[in-house]
Amino acid sequence: MVTRRKTRQISVGDDRVGRVFIGGDAPISVQTMTVGYTHDVDACVAEIERYAKAGADLVRVAVPERKDTDALKCILPQVSVPIVADVHFHYQRALEAIEAGVHKIRLNPGNITDRDQVHSVIDACKERKVPIRIGVNEGSIIERKDKQRRALELGKFFAAHKSGHMLALMIAKLEEYLDIFAERDFHDIAISAKSMDASMVIDIYTEISQRFDFPLHLGVTHAGPRETGAIRSIAGLGTLLANGIGDTLRISYASDHLDEVKDGLELLYCLDKRTRKGVELIACPTCGRIQVDLFALVKEVERTLLPEIRLPIKVAVMGCIVNGPGEAEGADVAVFAGDRRGIIYVQGQRVANVPEPEILPRLLEECRAFEARVLRGDAKLGEKLVEIIPPDPIGALGSGAEKIRAGFVERITIGKT
Repeated sequence: MVTRRKTRQISVGDDRVGRVFIGGDAPISVQTMTVGYTHDVDACVAEIERYAKAGADLVRVAVPERKDTDALKCILPQVSVPIVADVHFHYQRALEAIEAGVHKIRLNPGNITDRDQVHSVIDACKERKVPIRIGVNEGSIIERKDKQRRALELGKFFAAHKSGHMLALMIAKLEEYLDIFAERDFHDIAISAKSMDASMVIDIYTEISQRFDFPLHLGVTHAGPRETGAIRSIAGLGTLLANGIGDTLRISYASDHLDEVKDGLELLYCLDKRTRKGVELIACPTCGRIQVDLFALVKEVERTLLPEIRLPIKVAVMGCIVNGPGEAEGADVAVFAGDRRGIIYVQGQRVANVPEPEILPRLLEECRAFEARVLRGDAKLGEKLVEIIPPDPIGALGSGAEKIRAGFVERITIGKT
């Protein structure tokens, strides 16, 4: 894993909701955005808190109208995470959001043609110490009204790169926007340059990480529903994070945004970029060796433990004895199944051999008991007490070698008739 790139650090939040630091040596933060109308105060607050409970560090809200920025005055005192106001086209919305006490502004200066208006937003943020994310997206940076200007911009593309034309344009736009902020001596900035093309996202962020020292907000825009958007997003963001690039991120789905938070956190956990909170569940994909309903078992374990267990306990649910012993040895609590039974281990020590109907309740019981021991200081996460010796493949969980010797199981001889 590449050492994480060093950037400037910005602070988002206040004394009441707390402060989220982005960049520098701060943990990589996870963001999402509300889908409801901001002016529907009660619904907006409920949605924000739903994401906060799931682990979102910041939540962005759209403020296209004056009634939305007016609503911020009622929303901000009720939420528990910093709020980012998403501003496009109307600079006045940014000024109203700042006046209401919003914690950060997301701005695309290219959507506000009057430079004096952009300056007024920058100056207001500077006075209130409100950071700004400068966001450029593939779909919004090319001039579409003036065909001659668009042709001129397209002429700047360099052809040596697959997406060289877009790469050059996005960098040029960022440089143009950053010059505006530098002129106002404003440096409390995060930047983003999103695309729906995962490979383009990798290329553009890799390039700008070498050019600017501002913290980077990662994202794949227009990623689609979770089924495909997860793959598109992880391909792009996972590659960047593994290469030490990125300070905050949003995974974007055209579906429940709660999944954006869950998947963003899981990505960071898997890359060891954040300390895991709550249970880590691993399970085998199953095959023809399976002898219990593992899919149903995993679903119930997940449904029960994820909202209940707060410590990062590693729980393995394995369907047979091929990989089961190895996973049980590396997990805090594990079960591997066989002939309608399950053997349960706690930190490598066998504690139960139960029939299939008792696997779930006993596994849950052992998880809860183990967490309680850790909280009391009687156990530590990740410790292994004993070595696991894999059972005979047809032994304790299978037909049993003794059954073969007794003639209860037919012997198969290969190569003879």
